[in-house]
Amino acid sequence: MSWNFIQTPNSLLVPPIENGFYYDFDLGTDSDGKPLAFSPEALEKIEKRMRQIVAGKHEFNYREIGPDEARELFKDQSYKLELIDGLIEGNVDEYGAVIDETPVLSTYRQDTFEDLCRGPHVGDTGEIRPDAFKLLTVAGAYWRGDENNAMLQRIYGTAWHTRDELKQHLQMLEEAKKRDHRKLGRDLEIFIFDEDVGPGLPLWLPNGGIIIEELEGLAKEMEGKRGYDRVRTPHLAKDALFERTGHLLHYAESMYPPMEMEGVRYYMKPMNCPFHHKIFDSKSRSYRDLPLRLGEYGTCYRFEKSGELFGLMRVRSMQMNDAHIYCSEEQFEEEFMGVVDLYLEYFRIFGVEKYVMRLSTHHKTGLGKKYIDNEPMWLKTEEMVRNAMKNGNVPFVEVPDEAAFYGPKIDVQIWSAIGREFSLATNQVDFAVPARCDLSFINRAGKSEIPICLHRAPLGTHERMIGFLLEHYAGKFPVWLSPEHARVIPINDSHNDYAQKIAERLREAKIRAQADLGPDRMNAKIRQAQLMQVPYMLVVGDREVENSTISLRKRDGSRQNGLPVEEFVAAVQDRIATRSNEL
Repeated sequence: MSWNFIQTPNSLLVPPIENGFYYDFDLGTDSDGKPLAFSPEALEKIEKRMRQIVAGKHEFNYREIGPDEARELFKDQSYKLELIDGLIEGNVDEYGAVIDETPVLSTYRQDTFEDLCRGPHVGDTGEIRPDAFKLLTVAGAYWRGDENNAMLQRIYGTAWHTRDELKQHLQMLEEAKKRDHRKLGRDLEIFIFDEDVGPGLPLWLPNGGIIIEELEGLAKEMEGKRGYDRVRTPHLAKDALFERTGHLLHYAESMYPPMEMEGVRYYMKPMNCPFHHKIFDSKSRSYRDLPLRLGEYGTCYRFEKSGELFGLMRVRSMQMNDAHIYCSEEQFEEEFMGVVDLYLEYFRIFGVEKYVMRLSTHHKTGLGKKYIDNEPMWLKTEEMVRNAMKNGNVPFVEVPDEAAFYGPKIDVQIWSAIGREFSLATNQVDFAVPARCDLSFINRAGKSEIPICLHRAPLGTHERMIGFLLEHYAGKFPVWLSPEHARVIPINDSHNDYAQKIAERLREAKIRAQADLGPDRMNAKIRQAQLMQVPYMLVVGDREVENSTISLRKRDGSRQNGLPVEEFVAAVQDRIATRSNEL
């Protein structure tokens, strides 16, 4: 396949992404109407041709063009014509976001190829090391992420300064494959998806249920120490509630369609806050009641597009570590930073060493559409967040035009043990919805005042958090979080009674354990426990029965023979109680 062949009238360049780049192609469909795709052999030929082009040291020449010339230049490329029309007629960029500056149409030309692109570029192809880039995969991708649009073929690639950097990155990708949470979740019997249930709706297996309970137990413990009250709310509500809060105006496209019963329209809840607002408003409040912190692990439902669903990372049913803090303006900074401190404590527990806190702000062009139309309050609350973070000596970066519709927020990005980035949690300021819901309290002066509401979810959702932890730990959860703490393995059937006795003692001590009394040989049982990443394997035979001991094999391969049972129990209880990351 020649390079000129793949520069079809139906190709689309997309800006670089982290650690790489991609390019979309519409190759048409086969006789059955299915999108045609690149073969692995085609990918190799494309990569070979790219190296030849790089060796030519062709300059990248930038120029700006007018709408008429742009439409003529790309008259056979429907996708680019759509982009051009969006820029010129609607000030909409390639992602569908409104831009406030005057749109500029620009191209880059390299040898005989000219493409619509904003740039910037290197000076010429000679600056690209031919041994430091590689095409990785081909994947299907809907045009503009909309499943109602055409399915394109997306070629992913990566480029680095040196061959060694490329090699290191490829090694990281191989490690990431081993840590893929979808594979580990299936292999470790944590969760599954089923076509009859529906996409994006995970089924939690017993092992997953245990991890969820441990995470929820951690959150309840941490929040209990910080004065949170726990509440529970239903999974659906009348449309009037979501109309009042503004969610139907700003969030309807992410909500499941309504169901009508007895002439009343109901929606599955996409978030818990409207219900918590009702709980706040269930009685009169005074400044003495504030701050009021309402926490709930509520299940929410969002209709994520099919093309955006990804394992546990993007789902349609989610259990959120949710809470809403109602406070006065004077209490804001202490409460806001209390949430940030909770993030940092969780990072310590899970061994997260790299993170970034992003202050997501509004953009004035979105007022009245994407955002609540109240510019003074946007500026005020954004400055309140800046000051709180600065006063708390917590580093942050600002990201414009990514706020919630009702106020600014801190979004938390974390990195796993192998350096992959995840979006985890949020701490949102809501200056708008409490007023829409007529929430108020009597302040110290005896006057009615509208509270500020903080929406926060330090552990995000069970789904995304467990997906992250599966990769972060490579399935080797710390002891306290492991679905099974210990497995007792008899050398032969004559030791089954003793193995069962040991397992019962461990369960009495609140250690999750079972005795493997199946017909397999001892080595096969050990291998199976290792595959399931059980932290401790307790082998028992004649010597252990005689001395009331165990032979301990840890998941990391270390061993200890002749260990008294109670000494092992005490050690494991300590690991669990302290939520230690040590084995």
